[in-house]
Amino acid sequence: MRQENPMRLRPLALAALCAYGSGVAAQPAESADPAEARRAPTQIEEIVVTAQRREERLQDVPLAVTAFPEDQIEARGIDDVGDLNALAPGLQISRTPSNTTISQVTIRGISQINPAIYWDPAVGIYVDGVYIGKAQGSIFNLVDLSRIEVLRGPQGTLYGRNTLAGAINLVTRSPSGEFGGEASLEIGNYNAFVQRASVDLPRMGIASISIGARSEQRDGWIDTPSSASVPQLNDRSNRGLRIAADFDFSPSLLGEYRFDQSRVDQTNNFTQLYRIEIPFLQPFASRERLESANVDAPSFERSQVQGHSFTLSWNVGNGLEIKSISGYRRLDWNDSLDLDGSPLPVVWTQRFTDYEQISQDLQLLGGFDRGNYVAGLYYFGDDGQTNNPQSFFVLDPSSDAYFDSRYGTKTGAWAAYGQVDFRPVERLTLTAGVRYTREKKEIERAFGLRADPADPFFYLIPEGTEASETFDATTPTFSAAWRFSSQLNVYARYAEGFKSGGFNGEFSQPPSGDPNEDISELIALNIAETQTPFKPEKQQSFEIGLKSSLADGRLMLNAAAFHNSLDDFQASIFLGSGAAATVVRNAGEATIQGIELEAALRLGSTMLMANYAWLDPEYDEFIDGGVNVADNRAFVHAPEHSFNLALDSELLRRDWGAVRAVVDYAWTDDFYTYPYQLEVTNPGLQLARDSQVDAHGVLNLRLAVTDVPLGARGSGEIALWMRNALDDDTATNFIDFGPGFGSLTIANFEEPRTVGISGVVRW
Repeated sequence: MRQENPMRLRPLALAALCAYGSGVAAQPAESADPAEARRAPTQIEEIVVTAQRREERLQDVPLAVTAFPEDQIEARGIDDVGDLNALAPGLQISRTPSNTTISQVTIRGISQINPAIYWDPAVGIYVDGVYIGKAQGSIFNLVDLSRIEVLRGPQGTLYGRNTLAGAINLVTRSPSGEFGGEASLEIGNYNAFVQRASVDLPRMGIASISIGARSEQRDGWIDTPSSASVPQLNDRSNRGLRIAADFDFSPSLLGEYRFDQSRVDQTNNFTQLYRIEIPFLQPFASRERLESANVDAPSFERSQVQGHSFTLSWNVGNGLEIKSISGYRRLDWNDSLDLDGSPLPVVWTQRFTDYEQISQDLQLLGGFDRGNYVAGLYYFGDDGQTNNPQSFFVLDPSSDAYFDSRYGTKTGAWAAYGQVDFRPVERLTLTAGVRYTREKKEIERAFGLRADPADPFFYLIPEGTEASETFDATTPTFSAAWRFSSQLNVYARYAEGFKSGGFNGEFSQPPSGDPNEDISELIALNIAETQTPFKPEKQQSFEIGLKSSLADGRLMLNAAAFHNSLDDFQASIFLGSGAAATVVRNAGEATIQGIELEAALRLGSTMLMANYAWLDPEYDEFIDGGVNVADNRAFVHAPEHSFNLALDSELLRRDWGAVRAVVDYAWTDDFYTYPYQLEVTNPGLQLARDSQVDAHGVLNLRLAVTDVPLGARGSGEIALWMRNALDDDTATNFIDFGPGFGSLTIANFEEPRTVGISGVVRW
C-alpha cells in the first residue's frame, strides 16, 4: 500500500501556525476571549437564511428549509455536498456508481441518475449564489463554509431551471477585515492526513481579504497485487483553495469577489463485481464488501474545478437594493474505469470532459410599508464536450468491440422573474411570484465502432451530427403564511418547477450481426434517436407547513406535508448494449406525497436534533414501448422512510476548556436505483431488485476538548472521531448491464470504519 510522507503536506499548516503565534503577540491583552464567545447558549440559536434572496429568520420562511450553521458543519464533519445524505428530511445523496466526485442528489423522490453532461440535475446546487451547472465535479472541496441551506420542493420562481425538486445553497464565510484565522491537522487510519488553514488579513484600504486551503491524502482501503494496473483503490488525494475579497467602494456600494479551486487526482471508487452469469467471471464476484481486488484496466478519477464570482450590491436608499451576481466556472474532469472489477479485459471505459459555464443574475430588491419584493433578469450559458472511448470483451477476439463515443452540449438560457410579499394584516403574509424561462439546447454527437484496434472506426452516427431545440417554461408560486405569534407560524404553498429538456448524447445501436440487416436503416435510426429531443420535466407542488419555537426558545418543531404531481418525467434507462447505451424518454406522470418532521431541543448544554421523512411515490403513467407499465416500474432513490438523530452535548466546562460529544446517526430505508421492472414480464430486461440498496444506517462519533485558552486571543481544540462507527458495509449504488450482458452487475459500498484525531488552533 502506498505510503504518503506527511512532511510533504505540512508547510501550509505550519505557516498558518506561525501566523497564529505572531498574531497573538501583536494583539492587546484586553481583546475579547474567543473561548467565551463559543460557550454553549441556553436557547436554540436563531439562524438567518437567504432562501428567498433576502435575509430572514429561518423560522419565518414559508417553505421547507433546513439550515446548517458553521458550528454544525464542523461538528458533523461536513466537507462537501456528499456528506449531507439524510441530514435534512427527504434529502438522499449518493455518489454515482464508480465515482466519488459526481453527486446524485434527490429531494422528495425526484432525482437525476445519469451523470452525463447532456443531462441536467433535478436539484440546483449554488455556491455563493452561483449555480453549479452539472453533476460531474459537483462534489468538491469547499473551504470556509459558513452555512448550508437545503430548500425542499420546487424553487422555480426565484431559482429557476433545474430546481424541480429543490435547491442547496452553499454559503462561504465573508472576510472579517481583522487579523485572525485557524489551522488544523487531522490524522487517521489508512494513513489519512488532512490539513486546513484559513487566515483573515487586516483590512487594507477598502479591501478585506481571507484565504483558505485544504489538503487531504489517504491510502486506499482496497489493496491490489503487484500485477494490478494500480497499486491501490479507493484512495484520496485532493486539495482545495478559496480566496474571498470584499471591497467597500462606498457606504452604499459593496463588491464581493470569490474564487474557489479544487483538484482531485486519485483512483476511482472500486467497481466491485456483484453479480454475473458469465462462468469465467464468477470467481471474481462477491456480494460482500471486499478489501482486496485485482483490476487490469487503468483506474483513475481526476477533477479540476475552478470558479470565480463577483457580487456587486448597491444600496440605493429607501430600502431599495440593486444586486449583480456574475459567475464563471470551469471543469476538467476525467476518469478511467474497469467496469468488470476483475483482472480480465472485459469492460473498460473512459470519460474526458471539458466544461465551462457563465451566469449573470441582476436583482432588484426592496420593501414597502406592508411587504417586500424581488425582481430579476438572469442568463446562463454553458459549453461542454465529453470523449467516452469504450472497450468490451477484449479477451475474446470473436466478440470484442471498441467504440468511439463522443458528445457535446451547449445551453443558452435567459429568464425574468419577480416575487412580492404582501401583509394585508399584521399576521398574514401573502406571496405571489412568477418566472419565465426560455432556453436553447444543442447537441453534437459522433459514434463509431470497430472489432480490431488496427481498423478504422465505422461511424453509425457520423461526425457533424447535431441538433438544437428551444424550450420555455412559466413557473409560478403562491403562498399564504399566518403568524399566530413570534413562536408559531403556519403556511400553505403552491409552487412549480422544471428540469430542462435536451437531447440524448449516449444512444448507440450497433449492428445485430444479422447478415440481412440494412446498415443504412441502422444509421438512420441512430441519427434520428440522437436528434429527437426529450421535453422538460415539470412538477406542481402543494405544501402545508408549521414552524414553531416553544419552551422559551429551547424547543423547535417544524412539519411539512406535500402532494406533488410530476409531468413528462424524464426516464434515463440504461440498455447495457452498444457503447453503454441509454435511452431517454418522457415516460409519463407520477404522484409523490409525503410528510417531513424536524425537531431540536436544548437541555442546558445539550442539543438533541432529529428529522424524519415519509415518502409515497407512485407512477400514474409509464409508457414503455407504447404500453403503460406504471404498475411494474420502480421509483428510484425514493426510500419510504428515513431519519437522522444527532446529539451535541457539552459534558464538562472548566477554565482549561470544555468537553464536547457529538453522536450523529442517519438511517435510510431500502430504495431502487434504476426504473426497471419490478416483476419479470420481459426476461430480456433488468429487474429492479437486482440493483436495490438495502436499508441501512451510518453512525458517526466525535469527542472533543474545545475552547482551550491559548494566549490572550487564541483557543485550541483536540478531537477524537470515528466515522461509520458500526462498520456498515451496505452496497450503496450499482450498474446493472442486464441479461444481454450476462447480468453483469457492479456495486459500490459504504466505506469501512475510519478513526482519527484532529487538532485545531484558532486566533
